[in-house]
Amino acid sequence: MSAEGSNKSSLTLMAGGALGVVFGDIGTSPLYTLKTVLFLSGDAPTPAVILGLLSLIFWTLVIVTSVKYATFAMRIDNNGEGGILALMSLLVSKKSTRPVVVFAGLFGAALIYGDGAITPAISVLSALEGLNIVLPQSKPYILPATVAILVSLFAIQALGTARIGKVFGPIMALWFAVIAALGIWGIIQHPAVLMAINPMYGVEFLFSNGMVSFLVLGGVFLCVTGAEALYADMGHFGKKPIWLAWFAIVFPSLLLNYAGQAALILSGADVTQNIFFRLCPPVLQIPLVILATLATIIASQAIISGAFSMTRQAIQLGWLPRLRVKQTTEESYGQIYIGAINWLLMAVTVFLAVFFKSSDNLAAAYGIAVSLTMIMTTGLLFVAMREVWQWSLATSLIVAGGFFVVDLSFLVANMSKVLEGGYMPLLLAAAVYAVMLIWHRGVVSASQTLDEKVVPVTTFMTEIEQKAIPRVPGTAIFLTRSQGGTPPVMKWHVKRNGSLHTDLLALSIEVQNVPRVADEERLTMTELAPDFWRGVAHYGFMERPNIPQLLRHLEAQQCGFNLNDVTYYLGHETIVKREGRGAMPAWQRSLFALMVRNGMHVTDYYYLPSDQVVEISRRVPV
Repeated sequence: MSAEGSNKSSLTLMAGGALGVVFGDIGTSPLYTLKTVLFLSGDAPTPAVILGLLSLIFWTLVIVTSVKYATFAMRIDNNGEGGILALMSLLVSKKSTRPVVVFAGLFGAALIYGDGAITPAISVLSALEGLNIVLPQSKPYILPATVAILVSLFAIQALGTARIGKVFGPIMALWFAVIAALGIWGIIQHPAVLMAINPMYGVEFLFSNGMVSFLVLGGVFLCVTGAEALYADMGHFGKKPIWLAWFAIVFPSLLLNYAGQAALILSGADVTQNIFFRLCPPVLQIPLVILATLATIIASQAIISGAFSMTRQAIQLGWLPRLRVKQTTEESYGQIYIGAINWLLMAVTVFLAVFFKSSDNLAAAYGIAVSLTMIMTTGLLFVAMREVWQWSLATSLIVAGGFFVVDLSFLVANMSKVLEGGYMPLLLAAAVYAVMLIWHRGVVSASQTLDEKVVPVTTFMTEIEQKAIPRVPGTAIFLTRSQGGTPPVMKWHVKRNGSLHTDLLALSIEVQNVPRVADEERLTMTELAPDFWRGVAHYGFMERPNIPQLLRHLEAQQCGFNLNDVTYYLGHETIVKREGRGAMPAWQRSLFALMVRNGMHVTDYYYLPSDQVVEISRRVPV
């Protein structure tokens, strides 16, 4: 096969894989979007209302997903990585102090957790509720079946999704083919529905139905709740496969299905039940429910995997405590499992399903957090237009301002959902954001406390000679946050043990605002004194430090260390109250101490051999 043919085949395969990971959420939105919009629009809809609603859905998909995310956001990447945290890191790397950018990135990420907990619940409930049409007597069993599916889905996460993930793409390809075919069948019933492509129908609806029109926007927004995934998963698949999958398969399928549903209503179909399943011939409705359930499970899996990936980024960037990250396959770095996040999401998702009981009730809470996230993304895109693309202020304001007006309209429309359950994802997002801020503030405070007691290397080594401290054979590696002076853990080691190794390395881990660091730039070594080196290991926010692997770089730099006899020295921190100014409030200090105690141990996080690690306890006031 030629190189060109091989590249096309690879692009097609990647696009197929993206169907199962990137588009699960937005791809299953036809299950509940038009149903919710019809409910919000009030009485029996007239043809003008139906065309107006369909026009709003069509142009929302065009403006938000196709233009904002696919055309603009995906062209602003952080060395190939996308998503709100990657964009925040890119902008922070250009200027070290930018609190507004950090707030937008972190709060936007926290909001994704908030709505991410609702996605599995509303998706699975919507799919199973299709049984009401075929088997009305099944209604009492839909909620228990939903809970069982959700619990099972979260329970298998620890096994990894590498194998089952290979069938995600084909199933979602079948799903999009089916919803497109159903849409075409519906359009044939009433071809006049295609007039809704004219945006004036949507504009007329907005300005002729008063407050109802405004509230309906909150339901229309459900059609793009998965749009953020196009940007966030860009690093896993690349731009071209996602663009190919979206413009060639997903976008046309969604438009056809929404048009088919609207056409069926125009032809006089009963709208009291889910119109999506009404598109299907009765004999095929049960197979459609099964396919829809599989599609929603895949959509839920994509949300869970995305939460794991975003959590790892936040940990590496220093905004969350170290959590145990399990690599479930060696084939893909993106295949990971984080138990704490998995069980927290499961508890919240199951609670939401039981609390709201139906997809209609969940729809009332769904969307507000995502609309806030989209506003945060728009703000960061504006900064990127100015600083990355070097656009003029006027051009940036016109483009980003247009997106902002659209995002703000959806946000204000969604604000009506706050009292109807929208407070749930907002409370979860606020809790995640608070945890991020407290952890980061605690780490900074602890580092400042330790830096205050740093002793210059020359002073420390002079004391070693003056006190005739014995030097024992071997290499000692002292892990330290500080990149200046003598590591505090080294001082405590000498004070308690009265000896020091012959070869010394003070090693710091520095995570940069890029996804990955080239191997040749991995380690920077500086000789501070004879046989005393300082090493700074550089990693990207998509990488996990592996210190034994890092030692291979020491061999290449020929620093003269005996790597066959290495002892690692760590500080075990006990958080205590800091006296005077700058002390953290008691409740924040308690929460930070709790996170320190329950975070993943440094030995495990950095892959250190436990039989070569010495821990020295220390009290750190914050």
